Amino acid sequence: MRPWCIHKSRSTVQFVGRSREPAPPLLPIFRSRQQAELLALLLGDPLLEVSLSDLAARVGTPYPSVHREIDRAEAAGLVTSRKVGNTRLVRANTSSPYFEGLAQVLTRGFGVPAVLAAALRPLEGISDAFIYGSWAARFVGSEGRRPVDDIDVLVLGKPDRDRLYEALHGVERRLGRPVQVAIRASDWLASGTGSFHDTVASRPMVPIPLPGGP
Repeated sequence: MRPWCIHKSRSTVQFVGRSREPAPPLLPIFRSRQQAELLALLLGDPLLEVSLSDLAARVGTPYPSVHREIDRAEAAGLVTSRKVGNTRLVRANTSSPYFEGLAQVLTRGFGVPAVLAAALRPLEGISDAFIYGSWAARFVGSEGRRPVDDIDVLVLGKPDRDRLYEALHGVERRLGRPVQVAIRASDWLASGTGSFHDTVASRPMVPIPLPGGP
């Protein structure tokens, strides 16, 4: 994967809006956490084309705020939109020179790994957690013929299964895909056997940032 950089020029920060919420500490060039989350959703999934109302529902941000932030992002060339009837559909502008770098940093800070981490952190008994499968492969740069249909999550440890399933089900709308979870012992990656273990261990995995995790 090529290295990324963010140029703090006038053209890259021009679209940033003001919000009552504080700036996300990981990305101080943004003044709004909501904007960072919106862009993480879109740039982290370049095949996604979604309406403004669906964006508002998935991110939990009022529609007028989403409309304003998307207008600014489109003016900066980060997203594109089209009208289908009365519905405005928006998607990432992958031809933007800033797409690759912003997609990487926004996804790590506010995208799928961060959303899953927020859902898993309150649960006890988890030693580590990873995203594997097609989403992880795409994130590290592998090409694929088909869109990512679901998010595969590997949880290591002994969590309460009911609470785990409930927590992951609660983020499916935000992620826009079902979450499939596999639960294994804490040492499974090092000492596990079988075809499933060999498949998971030999392919890309993206750590979910948890306290004490990798």
